[in-house]
Amino acid sequence: MNKKISGCIVTYNNIATIDKAVSTLLKCTESDFRLFIVDNGSTDGTPEHIEQNYPEVTVIRSGGNVGFGAGHNLITDRLDSDYHVIINPDISVRDDVISKLAAYLDENPDVGLVSPEVRFPDGKPQILGKRTPCLRYLFASHFRGKGEAEKTLREYAMLDEDYSKPFPIENATGCFIFIRTELFKKLGGFDKRYFMYFEDCDLSREVNRISKVVYNPLVTVYHEWHRESKRNMKLKLIHISSMLKFFAKWTFRK
Repeated sequence: MNKKISGCIVTYNNIATIDKAVSTLLKCTESDFRLFIVDNGSTDGTPEHIEQNYPEVTVIRSGGNVGFGAGHNLITDRLDSDYHVIINPDISVRDDVISKLAAYLDENPDVGLVSPEVRFPDGKPQILGKRTPCLRYLFASHFRGKGEAEKTLREYAMLDEDYSKPFPIENATGCFIFIRTELFKKLGGFDKRYFMYFEDCDLSREVNRISKVVYNPLVTVYHEWHRESKRNMKLKLIHISSMLKFFAKWTFRK
């Protein structure tokens, strides 16, 4: 495999997690990989820390908190890669997942986007929606307990599929998205109407209109998922706003 791969992390005061994300990605990746950091106006020293400790990483200051999708879109004109990875600042890897996912796309030209298995740092699987969000799925996800996933959540997360091999999904989590760069550019990156949340659902749906989105449970990344919007009222309102924009867009789109 001789493909060029780019990756981007959008940060906003993420100095507590960004070092592990960047260091593990650079240490484990053997492919031709270029990493961008787009900083959305951090005041905790995040961009300075990256510049001082990781000179091989390209740091771009957006000039303010432009949001998740808009931050990622800032670098689309700079990309000359074959594949591109959208990465959360609280992701870490323990092996060469970048090369594995690139090899999967090499072998499956009908797939435009691949999503890996996501686990908590302690190894526990994260239950993430893989079907297109609807109100009953979102309600089940928001109010789920700590025990076994009930029927609706199992359906949303497609937990009854065969996890011994990759399978098609409707919705890929935005914490780690591996996509063909040409396709990402063709779609114009993320839809600019979402400041944060639901931009991954929207991108997944756009990709599925012209290609395939696949979940690959044979490749694993680790995510320090805190579900901030459950505790922070401002983020909760942003989440609701994005949800309404998503439903409005896809209800009336032909």
